[in-house]
Amino acid sequence: MLVAAGENRSGPDRVTCHHGGVATSHTRISARIAAIQESATLAVDAKAKTLKSAGENVIGFGAGEPDFPTPDHVVQAAIAACSDPRFHHYSPTPGLPELREAIALKTKRDSGVDCSAAQVVVTNGGKHAVYNTFQTICNEDDEILVPAPYWTSYPEVITLAGGIPVVLPTSEANGFRVTVEQLDAACTPRTKALLFVSPSNPTGAVYPAADVEAIGRWAVDRGIWVVTDEIYEHLTYDDHAFSSMPGLVPELMDRCVILNGVAKTYAMTGWRVGWMIGPADVVTAATNLQSHSTSNVSNVAQAAALAAVGGDLSAVTRMRDAFARRGQTMYELLSKIDGVSVLAPQGAFYCFPSFEGLLGRDFGGRSVGTSLELCEVLLDVAKVAIVPGEAFGAPGYARLSFALGDDDLGEGVRRIAELLG
Repeated sequence: MLVAAGENRSGPDRVTCHHGGVATSHTRISARIAAIQESATLAVDAKAKTLKSAGENVIGFGAGEPDFPTPDHVVQAAIAACSDPRFHHYSPTPGLPELREAIALKTKRDSGVDCSAAQVVVTNGGKHAVYNTFQTICNEDDEILVPAPYWTSYPEVITLAGGIPVVLPTSEANGFRVTVEQLDAACTPRTKALLFVSPSNPTGAVYPAADVEAIGRWAVDRGIWVVTDEIYEHLTYDDHAFSSMPGLVPELMDRCVILNGVAKTYAMTGWRVGWMIGPADVVTAATNLQSHSTSNVSNVAQAAALAAVGGDLSAVTRMRDAFARRGQTMYELLSKIDGVSVLAPQGAFYCFPSFEGLLGRDFGGRSVGTSLELCEVLLDVAKVAIVPGEAFGAPGYARLSFALGDDDLGEGVRRIAELLG
């Protein structure tokens, strides 16, 4: 029987049950799930939206999503799919065959990687692809090399899969890029994989092709898996260009998983369509996992994704041009704030300034000793939402998205400068 609240408990989160006269105690929430931290980026965005709904004039730099609408031809494809009885029923767990084929062709076009439709698993967004991948390749206590600053969800997903994130710090001085020497020094007999991201969230850094190839060849020589997240592939600026590691080092493909999706490139964050591309055994195992979790991705969303990846990149080009202009504007405005240091964004749609020169001072009548505290003051006093560097393994920094309108961008940075000036 279940004991009433307050009776025979060893703590507020535990209950004691009696089975055949023997008492056993259990936590209400499993230890592995209780250890997960809320996504900091989503938490900041949610708080900003709550304040906005309460009438506050909040400017949010927190969300990592384009502010553009999804291209019309993609929306029209989804509308048509709603009326097609074929899409009213279950479809194959790893994705619609025509979408998997289109993703394989798009990957050859954009990444230079030869793969087949059979190597593609369509997932419920890019985050689901990350989750599936590490659940599939991680054994208990496998070490995963994670260069920092990193996207906030990576360590949580790795830990949930039983892996151990081995964080490799990078700095503004080296362009937030990990080196082969760092990787080699961190490698142990328990190292299973390297998580590689370029263009980077949160720093906006883009690795030169020579560096990407060198890291790929190091991984091949070491027999290390590479999980490469290519979600920001089309968002690079000036003379910086995306390079796909398995495209440059084809022999890596037997130990490589490519992660991608339609969210960033096609302004489709809400449609929840991503994918993973990998060796046959990984794809089979990930498909089996997905068959017991979500089954197929929404067919209507898959039809929309098919129109996106199968179409041209004209809409993408227009968005990238706008992001390039906004990123340069944000960089110039932030650079004028005394005590702030920032690199010009090379890719994605983020600036990642250092506020270390301002810590230990008072702002808005409050003492600020960390970037987390600074972000709290900025939201409470200046009504500006940015994400603290602690969420990305980089205390002293913060992430600002420039995927918002020009007027809000200028006003938001002006408020930051006014508070910190």
